[in-house]
Amino acid sequence: MSTIYDFHPALPDNTPASLEQYRGKVALIVNTASKCGFTPQYHGLENIHRQFKDKGVAVLGFPCNQFGGQEPGSAEEIGAFCEKNYGVSFPLFAKIDVNGDKADPLFTYLKGEAPGLLGSKAIKWNFTKFLVRKDGTVFKRYAPATKPEEMVTDIEKLLAE
Repeated sequence: MSTIYDFHPALPDNTPASLEQYRGKVALIVNTASKCGFTPQYHGLENIHRQFKDKGVAVLGFPCNQFGGQEPGSAEEIGAFCEKNYGVSFPLFAKIDVNGDKADPLFTYLKGEAPGLLGSKAIKWNFTKFLVRKDGTVFKRYAPATKPEEMVTDIEKLLAE
């Protein structure tokens, strides 16, 4: 059985990162964009990161430009924007595709484990969120409109497991 620990997404400098470093933590994995109507959710994601990082939660952001060209910048521009405007201190990875032939393998796995509405495997928009158990298996997918603070009860439930 696969888990998120089997994947090695690229860091902003395009070197591979092992998700093994998050073993034993609850992970919140999000495809992000800097010029989206949901971009203010960076505040909520950062609040979750700060509230729960010492309790065993990892927030992981994956910039994606597939939806309306809303993440056009370079890795450096994305990181600077997120830090300056939202105080983001959780890890951001390299810009990826989440759908199609070039979809990052991690997101192909996440979509397969937690299909969307009516069983759809495609990600419909920026800020689709996946909550992952401590054992690396997917717990649930959340729609872009779901605010990070609405996930706190589920995060606490997984931390208690």
